[in-house]
Amino acid sequence: MLVHFRLTVPETAAGPTRDLLVGHDWVTNVTVQPGVVVQPPGDLVEADVAREKAGALLAELRALGVCDQGGVVITTPTGTPFRGAEVLEAAAPGHPDDAVIWEAVEAQAEAGAVPTVSYLAFLVLAVSLASVAVITDSSVLVVGAMVVGPEYSAVAAAIAGIALRRWGLFVRGMRLLVLSFVFAIAVVAVVALLGRAAGLIDVDEITRPRPNTGFIWHPDQWSFVVALLAGAAGALALALSKASTMVGVFISVTTVPAAGNLALGLAFWERTEMVGSGEQLLINIAGMVIAGAVVLLVMRAWWPWLTARSELVFGSQSDL
Repeated sequence: MLVHFRLTVPETAAGPTRDLLVGHDWVTNVTVQPGVVVQPPGDLVEADVAREKAGALLAELRALGVCDQGGVVITTPTGTPFRGAEVLEAAAPGHPDDAVIWEAVEAQAEAGAVPTVSYLAFLVLAVSLASVAVITDSSVLVVGAMVVGPEYSAVAAAIAGIALRRWGLFVRGMRLLVLSFVFAIAVVAVVALLGRAAGLIDVDEITRPRPNTGFIWHPDQWSFVVALLAGAAGALALALSKASTMVGVFISVTTVPAAGNLALGLAFWERTEMVGSGEQLLINIAGMVIAGAVVLLVMRAWWPWLTARSELVFGSQSDL
C-alpha cells in the first residue's frame, strides 16, 4: 500500500525537496510543477511513498522547512495496480498494514477531543438505549447502545495525549469524556424522572434481578480486565488507522451500559445502583486510558523494530 504526498513548497525549497524524494528507493512517481501554486506562491511537488516510510519522510520534510513554509497533504489511493508499487513495498521494511503515521494519529486524536453537537447527541441516545435495556433486561438493546456510543474518539484523544506527551490533548480528551457522560447521564435521569412521574417506569424494574444486564453495575476483577483489553484494542486501531466502528463498540461495553444504569439509579435515588454503576464507569475509564497509553508508548518505542523483523517470521512481500 502506498500513500500519496502532495506538497506545496516555496521555489527556493523545490530543489532540495525534489532531491530528497528522488534519493529514496521507497519513493516513486515524483512530479514537480514549477510555479503552479497560487496561494501561497510556489511549486507543486507530488510523490507516491511506501506507507511504512511515510512517517520518516514527514520528519525529513519538516527538517527542510516544508511543513512550516509550504503545505503537506497525505492521501491514500484506492488502488496502486502497477509493478513499481510492489517494488517500493519490497524496499520498505515491514508490512504496510503495520505502518504507523504518528502525525495522522495526532490529527485524529485532536479531532476526537473537540466537543460537537453530534457527539453529545449520539452519547445521549446511547445512554438512553442502555437505560431501556436495563428496564427491559435486554442484552440486544445493550449491544445497540454500544453501537451508537461515540466515546471512542475522546478515549483515543486521551491516550494519544499521554503517548505523544501532549498534555493539553490529554486534558481535552478527558474533559470531553467526563463532561459528556455527566451531561448524557443528567439528561437521561431527567427523562427517567418524567417517566417515573407518568407511571411508565417503576422502581421494581430497576432493582429486580436482571440476568442479562446485571453485570452492568456489578464491578469485579473482570471489569478491569475487559477495560484493559478495550483500551489496548482502541490504541491499536488508532495507531494503525483500522476501522474504528467495531473497536468503538468494544469500548462502549465498558462505559455506556454503566452510564445508562447510573442515570436510572439517580432518577429513583437507588444508592446501590448508583454506587455500583459509578464504580464500574470509573474503573473502566481508568483501565482503558492506562492500557491504551501503555500500548501507544510501547509502539512508539518498539513498533518499527518489531515490524521490520516480522519479515524474518512471515517473509517479505517480495517472497509472496
